Amino acid sequence: MDTSTVWDSTANRGDWVLDGASLETGNDVTTALLISLFTDRMADVDDIIPDGTTDPRGWWGDDVASGPIGSRLWLLFREKQTKETLQRAYDYIVEAIQWMIDDKVVARFDINVSWITRGQMGAQITAFKQDGAIVPNTFTWAWQGND
Repeated sequence: MDTSTVWDSTANRGDWVLDGASLETGNDVTTALLISLFTDRMADVDDIIPDGTTDPRGWWGDDVASGPIGSRLWLLFREKQTKETLQRAYDYIVEAIQWMIDDKVVARFDINVSWITRGQMGAQITAFKQDGAIVPNTFTWAWQGND
């Protein structure tokens, strides 16, 4: 079992959970989702870097054979709050978590992204495990987008 990671929407970050003096384990699907969504995946060659630099981010430990981890959601940080941005967010989420279907961690996902309020995007991601169990997750992000 993996160390449990939970999303702290107030601090806009993932955090570990204590079980007494030890780290809590379990919640493997949610932990895998958090790592997949909130680790910065390397930008594609044709992506525009939002801070104007040439830093494509990414994780130094990415393995060419297994592919990169994380998502490109970070590229949307300063985008306008539009339907097109929501579609890109949806596409980036699918790209980031597809490995969980490919590796048979889950059978499928239902994904819904929306603007919750001005300056905040949300994603509801329901994982359907191979054994039929359902794992619902709701994530929110603070948004620095342009109007």
